[in-house]
Amino acid sequence: MGCQMPQMPDVRSVEAAEFRLAMRNLASGVAIVATGADATRRGLTVSSVTSLCLDPPSLLVGVNSSSETHAGILANGRFGVSLLGAGQEDLALRFAGSVKGVERFATAQWEQGTLDVPLLERAIGALECVLHHHQVVGTHGLFIGRIVATRGGHGDPLVNFQGALHALPRG
Repeated sequence: MGCQMPQMPDVRSVEAAEFRLAMRNLASGVAIVATGADATRRGLTVSSVTSLCLDPPSLLVGVNSSSETHAGILANGRFGVSLLGAGQEDLALRFAGSVKGVERFATAQWEQGTLDVPLLERAIGALECVLHHHQVVGTHGLFIGRIVATRGGHGDPLVNFQGALHALPRG
């Protein structure tokens, strides 16, 4: 049985530029979401990763549906999330920029996790997920991943705030 939504009058959405400007004030962690192995590895930088629930342990990530990574996650049914830290700004920009495909992985050391997904060796944390649910909303796919493995690391987190990358000291 589903939840019935209350009837709302037609109201317009805000313009994309207005929304983007408002969201610049929300500091968010920066991560690389990746899938595949060898020549089929695909990945991109995201700042839209959030824990969803503890039972089962799950997270939610938003990925542009026109990206190679979006298609790769759907094809593979699994993905890794590498949490970035201070000093990894160049890597975040590389995975967000014009370099495409497996070439994005060329400047850092990667390992293939338990699920055979790419994980950044020097990430401050990594999570491996089996795809539990996928939903397209506008330009992005929302992926709910059931977490089946984690790895800790060390370092200060990298955050996106006001359109720039910043290290957030733990202290």
